[in-house]
Amino acid sequence: MGRLGLALAGLAATLVATAGATLEAGAGSDATNASPIYGVTIPDGYRGWELVAPALEADPLNELRAVVANRVAIEAYQAGRLPFPDGTVLVELAWKRAQSAEFEPASVPGEATTVQVMVKDSKKYTATGGWGFGRFVDGKPVDEAQHQTCFACHEARVQGHDYVFTRLAP
Repeated sequence: MGRLGLALAGLAATLVATAGATLEAGAGSDATNASPIYGVTIPDGYRGWELVAPALEADPLNELRAVVANRVAIEAYQAGRLPFPDGTVLVELAWKRAQSAEFEPASVPGEATTVQVMVKDSKKYTATGGWGFGRFVDGKPVDEAQHQTCFACHEARVQGHDYVFTRLAP
C-alpha cells in the first residue's frame, strides 16, 4: 500500500472514530426526527457499521466525508450486486476539513456538518429509484426544499450505479 493508501486508511479510521464524538447519533424513529418527504431517520448504531469509503469534497463544501453501511449493503458491495437489495442503508458523515496541528500536511475532521442517510425500499420509494433520503444537521432533518433535491442529483449523476455515488474502497 502506497503513501496515499496509508493516508486514506488513516483518515478513514479517524473519520469513523470522530463520528462518535462530533455528530448527533441515534435520532431514532421519532417522527419529529424523520426527514420530510421520505420519513427516513438516523439509524441507531450506525457508528459501529463498516466503512465503505472516505472522500474529500473540494470547494465550495471543503469537507471530509466517510460512508458507512449496514451488513446488507456491505454484502452487496462485496458481491458487486446491483441494484442494491431492499434493506440497504448507507450513512454519510461529513465534517469541515481542518489542518492537523500535529502534522501540517494532513487534513483532519473539523466542525461536523451533516449526516446523510439513504434507505433502499423498492416498494415504498418507487418514485425515487427505490431510495429514501434523509439529510440531518445536529441530529435534526433539514427542510423539505433541501430533501427535494436529493434524488434529482443522484438520478442525474449515478443512475447507472443504482443511484449510489460511493464505491467500496479497495
